[in-house]
Amino acid sequence: MTTNIVDVHDVVRTFGEVKALDGMSLSFEPGIIYGLLGPNGAGKTTLIRVLATLLKPTSGSATVAGIDVVADPDAVRTRIGLAGQFAAVDAYQTGRENVEMVGRLYNLSKREARRRTDEVLERIDLMDAADRQVKTYSGGMRRRLDLAASMVGRPEVLFLDEPTAGIDPRSRLDIWSLIEDLVERGTTILLTTQYLDEADQLAARIGVIDRGTMIAEGTADELKDMVGGSVVQLTVPQEKQSTVVGLLRSVSGDEPTIDQSNGRMSIPASSAQTLLTVARKLEEASITPDDIGLRKPTLDDVFLSITGHAAEVGEAGPKRPARSRE
Repeated sequence: MTTNIVDVHDVVRTFGEVKALDGMSLSFEPGIIYGLLGPNGAGKTTLIRVLATLLKPTSGSATVAGIDVVADPDAVRTRIGLAGQFAAVDAYQTGRENVEMVGRLYNLSKREARRRTDEVLERIDLMDAADRQVKTYSGGMRRRLDLAASMVGRPEVLFLDEPTAGIDPRSRLDIWSLIEDLVERGTTILLTTQYLDEADQLAARIGVIDRGTMIAEGTADELKDMVGGSVVQLTVPQEKQSTVVGLLRSVSGDEPTIDQSNGRMSIPASSAQTLLTVARKLEEASITPDDIGLRKPTLDDVFLSITGHAAEVGEAGPKRPARSRE
């Protein structure tokens, strides 16, 4: 039986009158990327800080690699790495000096810290810039350097708190590849993100957190199944909308959903035949849609369905082909 590498039970963390975590619970097995999805202020960073022993929970319990984060924080710190929302590097040191310093904090010898530094800088493609001061680095390079520093201790568990926030699309894809490579080499990752497609792309399992508590959990497909099946979506010229509403009602038997911000109309689709039926009826009515298609639910739909509001984030950058989660 596999022992969970992270276990959180009913954790509450308050700041004065504010409950940043309100009975938070989650657990997951080693060797995966677990995605924690939620908007700003949901409690994601507070949970990471509790698990990384930077904050004590007000109540509840948490273990990492089987070690209680309150009872033995020093032992926890030898098993983990942490990369936060902002690159925690010294701009006036070189990239190499930054990583070696963290290696020494892990009690590595000078020789071993130097060897591992070269190894991780090579893996994240920063060897050419290793001896430059970090103040000359781009934002994406600083974020990759921060990841290198978190990797030098070879942690069992790596906490990544919104590692791609605010960086360019190319750097985001580079970091995605690094994260996947780390897991293939045996590191377990807890990834917090606001980006819906990032969680969908990377995480084997996803927890949706809102207002300090877990509100849904499962694989991306399981979460999408909570919303329902596929839908036919279309937009038409404004003067044709009332006609198309009636047409869609005749196909589905119910009123179509209309997004007031862009006029997009949706009806449930039992199969691709629903799309063909709608297309045929539009043709019979001599109406050419501006856009039409069959779409499966997204994590955005999940979040909206179970919280009543959108995740309130922008686009996360370029999409990649979906990968298998076998």
